Amino acid sequence: MEFPAYARVPMPVDTERHGYVEIRDRRNRELVTVIELLSPTNKRPGPDREQYLAKRRQLFASNVHLVEIDLLRGGPRLPLEDLPDCDYYVAVGRVTDRPRVGICPLRLRDPLPTIPIPLQAPDPDARLDLQQALHDVYDAAGYEDYIYTGQPQPPLHPEDAAWAREFVPEQG
Repeated sequence: MEFPAYARVPMPVDTERHGYVEIRDRRNRELVTVIELLSPTNKRPGPDREQYLAKRRQLFASNVHLVEIDLLRGGPRLPLEDLPDCDYYVAVGRVTDRPRVGICPLRLRDPLPTIPIPLQAPDPDARLDLQQALHDVYDAAGYEDYIYTGQPQPPLHPEDAAWAREFVPEQG
């Protein structure tokens, strides 16, 4: 069919992608584990946070494991009771442990750990080396060209700022 006229739909200028990985059973495509890498919009009050919290509640009410990775110092934490004082954390929510989740609290200076990724029994956990994954993404994306402009938000504690200056060249 030939149309008498055409119009344009406004397209978003910037699209923010939310990173997650789904692990599914090869035989029946059943969802086994979701790995969520939190973004700033997951943490800031607003519709994106509410949408993520709804997804999180839905996953926790299901037979799906959830691995939540928060490598953002800024923004309000997502609801977690008894979270130790830390800059970052990894939470591993196994179906069999609910309502508890395993927590790996991290400080700025800590190397990122290798974390367990729960699979279906009788399969053992997969292992994810977060430090290596961060290095790979950092190198592939060319972050060294623009990630270190300006001051970190929120500002670093003075001792952490002195430590970080060892790794970041002076801006000129």
